[in-house]
Amino acid sequence: MDNPKINPYFALIVGVLSVSTSAIFVKLSSADAAVIAFYRLFFSVVLMIPIFFPKYIKEVFLMNTKEWSFSIIAGIFLAFHFILWFESLNYTTVASSTVLVTLQPLFAFVGTFLLFNEKFSSKAILCAIIAIFGSVIISWGDFKISGSALYGDFLALAACAFITAYLLFGQEVRKRISLIAYTFTVYFISSIVLFIYVLFTGSRLYPYPSADWIYFLLLALIPTLLGHTLFNWSLKWLSTSTISMAILFEPVGAAILAVYILNESIIWTQIIGGLIIIISVTLFLFQEKKSKVVQSMESS
Repeated sequence: MDNPKINPYFALIVGVLSVSTSAIFVKLSSADAAVIAFYRLFFSVVLMIPIFFPKYIKEVFLMNTKEWSFSIIAGIFLAFHFILWFESLNYTTVASSTVLVTLQPLFAFVGTFLLFNEKFSSKAILCAIIAIFGSVIISWGDFKISGSALYGDFLALAACAFITAYLLFGQEVRKRISLIAYTFTVYFISSIVLFIYVLFTGSRLYPYPSADWIYFLLLALIPTLLGHTLFNWSLKWLSTSTISMAILFEPVGAAILAVYILNESIIWTQIIGGLIIIISVTLFLFQEKKSKVVQSMESS
């Protein structure tokens, strides 16, 4: 495998900062969850066309049956991740929703073990458990044992499972397919799925206030084309579980943005939980990088 021109861990940091804006733009929009999700992916595809067609379209036609199957499945999972997560933001806070939707290690550890037989050290597992504990602390002050908030929490947790599955299937394809070809294919498939879903549910695709169209475009540019594309790029060099752990930083960034933009308050449990996440994720990434160096030295 060739060495990356950009440090994959640096790309992860930029990616996490980018996706932290997603919940804010969704909260600011007045459109239905599925509509927001559709325009997010649709605009992403449109913006990628000038880059995709001249150079990468031939690569897509050369994909084998397995690569197409995994890409389609990944696109479907991504579509329903956005639907469920955006809908959860209608019922619960940004802090609670982003915390639950980023609890991906719970699913990623199981998925990578079953699908790819990936092994983890006891230190890495301990760091993951601590990070998850930090996520729970962040949301502790916002959890309400009542109808709407509990329903929103459930939707966010389901969205977490879908995004982990999306990354798992993408990890297999990205080892052989270029970033642009894979990303365009998956986003295009997701757009089709979301368009069908919007028509099926009877949601309106237009008209919307000009501010909503700006939010749709910003969702495509920042968390999608910058954030998720960097995650897909990182899949070639980093495992799904490593990326999932790094994404646990998202609730911290989203909660801070929510304070200044949405006037949501941050309570002491969120501050303590955020610090726990930052420390544990940093240790986890260091442990994973150290393990890869050791494995590389042993194989050479």
